[in-house]
Amino acid sequence: MGYQVCIDIGGTFTDCLVSDKNGEISIFKSPTTPGEFEKGFINVLNVAAEGYGLAPDAFLKDIDLIVHGSTVSTNALVEKKTVKVGLILTAGHQDILVLREGPRKGAFQWKLNYPEPYVPRHLTRTVTERIDARGRVLTSLLEDDVLRAASDFKASAVEAVAVGLLWSVVNSQHELKVREILERELPGVPVTLSHEINPMPREYKRVIAAAIDASINPIVRTYIERLKMALDEAQFAGELLLANCVGGMMPVPEMIRKPIYSVMSGPTLAPMAALALSSEPDIIVGDMGGTTFDVSALRSHQIIVTPDSMIHDDSLGIPKVDVRSVGAGGGSIASVDAGGMLHVGPHSAGARPGPACYQRGGMKPTVTDANVVLGIIDPDYFLGGKMKLSKERAEQALAEVAAPLGLSIEESAFAIYTTSNHNMVAAIEEITVREGINPRDSFFVCGGGATAIHIADMADILGLKRYMIPRFMAGLSAFGGLISDIRREDTAVLLTSSATFDAEGVTDALGGLLKAGRQFLAEAGVSPENQRFEFAFLGRYEYQSFEIEVPFVPKDRAVTPGQLQRLVEDFHRMHERIYSIRSDGDVVEFTGWKLRSIGKRDGQDIWLNHKVPRQIETVTAAGSRAVYSHSLGRREEIPVFKLSSLGCGAAVDGPCVIDADTFTAFLKRSHRATIDDYGNVVVTVE
Repeated sequence: MGYQVCIDIGGTFTDCLVSDKNGEISIFKSPTTPGEFEKGFINVLNVAAEGYGLAPDAFLKDIDLIVHGSTVSTNALVEKKTVKVGLILTAGHQDILVLREGPRKGAFQWKLNYPEPYVPRHLTRTVTERIDARGRVLTSLLEDDVLRAASDFKASAVEAVAVGLLWSVVNSQHELKVREILERELPGVPVTLSHEINPMPREYKRVIAAAIDASINPIVRTYIERLKMALDEAQFAGELLLANCVGGMMPVPEMIRKPIYSVMSGPTLAPMAALALSSEPDIIVGDMGGTTFDVSALRSHQIIVTPDSMIHDDSLGIPKVDVRSVGAGGGSIASVDAGGMLHVGPHSAGARPGPACYQRGGMKPTVTDANVVLGIIDPDYFLGGKMKLSKERAEQALAEVAAPLGLSIEESAFAIYTTSNHNMVAAIEEITVREGINPRDSFFVCGGGATAIHIADMADILGLKRYMIPRFMAGLSAFGGLISDIRREDTAVLLTSSATFDAEGVTDALGGLLKAGRQFLAEAGVSPENQRFEFAFLGRYEYQSFEIEVPFVPKDRAVTPGQLQRLVEDFHRMHERIYSIRSDGDVVEFTGWKLRSIGKRDGQDIWLNHKVPRQIETVTAAGSRAVYSHSLGRREEIPVFKLSSLGCGAAVDGPCVIDADTFTAFLKRSHRATIDDYGNVVVTVE
């Protein structure tokens, strides 16, 4: 068995985690190369090869598998740099993307400007056709309408087309015919069909998912092709898997077919890593990188999947692991407004030019600059000493903030530090307190290169009692990719209810899903004994507007009338858990049936074989560092420990600093750290 590698491209650094045949994991970092991400991909592989003392070509030949989390599609959507899309809808329904659907939240935001549709009206065409909810053809497709739409799209230089016809999820013949005509009339232009990309009865979410998928299809396809070309030139002969937004990996051909599943895929790997690192039932995951702070949560040791992710003013349409992001990374820029108020983020210095202390042309004060000035980051030991930082440049940049605030350089650095902390606390409260969860009852897992600098202060603000700083915290998402399954999610639409339950129809729908899931895993090279399937249904009370997802276990892959009572009780219980009420006498409607196909990869658990040696000798500090203390109004000398010298069972008390090659951890007083079997730092707040 050769090396297994995961590469995660972040806003500032590209992370590479490598697992050798013994399960020992090493982490490597290289600056991200915006606009040419494939170069950063190859660069970090070269850094890893150097770390193992191998030539790049020899290292690549020994790699069996590369898993990759990409930000290409996310960046395109966030920056609104997608391709021009044409949209075809059923006649009379051209305003699906204008009307959207009533939101669950924000009921009192009555002064918002109405947003523009994702695809503008002048690029939206309708065709005569009609299929009803039972799949019956009421009006045949008028092919001349499709031909006219194709002609208009050609004249408008449309680069991709999305098709969303009514009730195509129960009868797809019209959408399939539209694609056949478009492929003939617009050769080379990708066509996304709504029933394939997001099979659900809600027209808006189905159509918006198709539109988003079409808008990034050429971008994602081009990136994958360039990446494959770069790997081929480097003579890589192993397997390449790509991260998706449902917490797993997909083969390259599957991602090319459904590029929307690459959106926000990188951040979804961090909760997967936390799932493997801790057995705690309720976990908060905070991942502070160079550009953003991503926060997610696990409940009852399960990943939370949400159907309501947003891209600007539109729903993403498809379900994804629930990760919320705020502009609070190490590269977040600090500024003072005309009223004398300090702001940190959301704008970031990114990888180019980066924080001022990087000495790459950055002039604006950032969170990283503040941490250097405070003395938390050792400018001579950043990335294990491989990258020298300039304290003088950081101080010069912070003067831009210090002067209007009337503070000293150190005081302004602390103001940036604590403001950033409160920005991240607000994001954590959004996914916990506002969802009815007390963060004090949760275990916190740190991710990203900067979180360990800030977690102690955030823990005190939130009232956290325990948190973990993983050994590979700086590459937590990459670690999540390294240990993740191959996953896909499929949905079948079948409307039935507890009053007139169609058990035979449901069993047929589940059978179709299972067939597709098994085929997907087989094509991905997953052996039958490593295949696993999870079922869920989408249900609601009669006359409710929104469904909730409820997991269930069908008996012998079938649903009988005798199981109906159990399904209904499962729905009542889940509804009560989410909304605190249940209505046992109401009819329950079932709108969709879902299957998650999960394939266990060979070697993904090998990391469990590698444990750090136990601490035998007395723990001693490697030195000390003068860190600014706001409560004292001066710098305080505190001990510095090297993580590499701490074995399993070693314990250190704050205030102190723990230096690792890829991160720095700052512990406050009353924070006690213990090293676990795998070299992770587990902190208890006394």
